[in-house]
Amino acid sequence: MSGRYMIRAWQAYRIRAAMPRMRRFYPGGFQGEMNRRETALILGVRERATMDKIKEAHKRVMVANHPDAGGSHYVASKINEAKDILMGKGKSGSSVF
Repeated sequence: MSGRYMIRAWQAYRIRAAMPRMRRFYPGGFQGEMNRRETALILGVRERATMDKIKEAHKRVMVANHPDAGGSHYVASKINEAKDILMGKGKSGSSVF
């Protein structure tokens, strides 16, 4: 009886462990003028993150939202703008939106 319980418990554990975890991204809309707090929320890093962390977060978010993969051009431009602001380059004037 206890052997059957252990087998069922192990099978339930294997199924639960195989389910992927969902990563939460910034759920809100964009402000008119983007500030450092909003850029950090968009990329999922701290406001004072290192350049490597910013680049890594930018790559991760762009893979999920790239226009060639079905993402929005508007969202992609905001992600690039967020990266530029956090890296100290300021707002790039190349954004169409």
